[in-house]
Amino acid sequence: MFHTRRRSPQIPPSQNAAPAGTTVAEGRPRQRDPFFDNAKYLAIVLVAAAHSWEPLMGGSRTVKAAYIVVYAFHMPAFIIISGYFSRGFTGKPEQIKRLLTGVVLPYVVFETAYSLLQRWAGHDRHAISLIDPYYLTWFLIALFIWRLTSPIWRVVRQPLATALLVAALATVSPQITGDLGMQRVLQFLPYFVLGLLLRPEHFDLVRRPGARLLAAPVFVLSLALAYLIAPHFDSAWLYHENAAEQLGASWWVGPIMTFCLFTCSMALTACFLALVPRRRMWFTALGAATLYGYLLHGFVLKAAVYTNIFSTERWLHSPLGELLVTLTACAAVTVLCMKPFRKALHCVMEPELAWAFRKEPPRPSSGAAHVS
Repeated sequence: MFHTRRRSPQIPPSQNAAPAGTTVAEGRPRQRDPFFDNAKYLAIVLVAAAHSWEPLMGGSRTVKAAYIVVYAFHMPAFIIISGYFSRGFTGKPEQIKRLLTGVVLPYVVFETAYSLLQRWAGHDRHAISLIDPYYLTWFLIALFIWRLTSPIWRVVRQPLATALLVAALATVSPQITGDLGMQRVLQFLPYFVLGLLLRPEHFDLVRRPGARLLAAPVFVLSLALAYLIAPHFDSAWLYHENAAEQLGASWWVGPIMTFCLFTCSMALTACFLALVPRRRMWFTALGAATLYGYLLHGFVLKAAVYTNIFSTERWLHSPLGELLVTLTACAAVTVLCMKPFRKALHCVMEPELAWAFRKEPPRPSSGAAHVS
């Protein structure tokens, strides 16, 4: 995103957020389902494309319409998949270790790196803060919180309705600060909870031929509607980072927008998943490394913004320029998901860190003699 320091949109799970190569309930290795890896890769490509559109959409109604449609579903899709693969999270020591090494550590590293980049570019002289997520890093801290709360949503009655109520209440609470990105944590919560509730048969519904036939017309209709409302719609509603009053609306508009946006996001997410290939594709393997592309592509976009390329190169705001920017962003995030970057950053993104954790004491065998 190209907002000021504490304002940035969405994006995405990773191999840590959605371990498609394991059976969630039991943790045993199994063959990865290419459908989910394909979905994650295509979603991260849409994230990068939408981020690249932000400096262009001020002068293009068409770009803003595409931006509205993509932003309405790409983050919900990522979060739903993250929730789906969090179904087996019960807070076991090994799960907590993976959460700390695969989510918290990358958050600390990239929160620091992005803050240093901005300070180096002269855009911010404030101290680095690990409680105030900057740019893309909000998703990591949100995922950490959501996953820790997973056991709660398994025991409460009507978990999705409860999560929607929490999200609606957040929109009428401007006093919620930016610490840990809590507005986003709460407003995006229903999508994660929905993912926890989904089962394989639910995804089978969107893989039916009829769903695929409906998906394209729905997207076309959505683009047409977005084109009509583009001049009047504040895209900040799609970021879920502010209360209604902070967006200049009455407090009661917040809950209404919560349910309206949830409905629209679900429809578009279902259409997106219906169009995702089910077989193995050339990009399927990249779906296991979307966190790399997600966190790294921000440096490319920030570099473009800090060098003022979008203001000095006016031809980029032409249809040809907009297409070139889009293709460049898609290509960049694809490259950043590839093996060289995964090898270089494996120590940060997927470290073992066995030395940092206490060893579990051996459990007594069931046949051990009882000592009174």
